[in-house]
Amino acid sequence: GVVFQQYNLINRLTAWTNAMTGDLGSLSPWMSLVGYFPRETIDRAQSHLERVGISDKVNGRADTLSGGQQQRVGIARALMQNPQLILVDEPVSSLDPASAKSIMDLLREINEKNGVTILCSLHIPDLAQKYGHRVIVLKKGKIAFDGAPKKINETMIESFYKSS
Repeated sequence: GVVFQQYNLINRLTAWTNAMTGDLGSLSPWMSLVGYFPRETIDRAQSHLERVGISDKVNGRADTLSGGQQQRVGIARALMQNPQLILVDEPVSSLDPASAKSIMDLLREINEKNGVTILCSLHIPDLAQKYGHRVIVLKKGKIAFDGAPKKINETMIESFYKSS
């Protein structure tokens, strides 16, 4: 599954329908074309939207949702694919601190309770240290660090962000 930085939801569709689009790959082409979703897909989308904490917004258009709510729909959409791995691109870059914490807590829960590997791109060292099991730092296209978050110190962080 993939969770995008800019959500990539279809604005005029509901949260529910956007979540169900995560299952399009398992549907026949004609079902996809006419927008028909089987009961199982509908039920799974409802379950995932409840899990990510926005069951009260399922009928709201995507363009009426806050950034954090849109990111939750994106996570529900990824979960519809029953992934073993979710690639997450900057999930909190445009969120307020409370929403960012909530999204990162949710991703951690998905990892711990479902055994789904989360590969997350972040530019916030504190979040990488708090939520990561392993941190890989890239600098100028090369690996500058690969290890446990607790091994990263302030001096290292400063060197990662130095332009020299």
